[in-house]
Amino acid sequence: MAVQVITIEDLNEFRSLLLNDLKEIIQSKPQQTKQWLKSNEVRKLLNISPGTLQNLRINGTLTYTKVGGIMYYDNADIEKLLQGNKVNALPTLFK
Repeated sequence: MAVQVITIEDLNEFRSLLLNDLKEIIQSKPQQTKQWLKSNEVRKLLNISPGTLQNLRINGTLTYTKVGGIMYYDNADIEKLLQGNKVNALPTLFK
């Protein structure tokens, strides 16, 4: 039975290699966003009240799907809403 001695340098090298591998894995995976959001998630995302979200549904500004009493909103529709209401910045007087 052979005995191997592991030194501190060996552990540091292993740690560095492991951290580099983990960084590569994290950077290679694109962030996956949820396609369907619940009402509370939409309210947090847009920082709006339940009444404002209800008004967006009623006037047809934001589409939704209702399943078993729970309303779901398509993330793509929320992105379209935000892009559609984008206001260009005015040039400032001070440059």
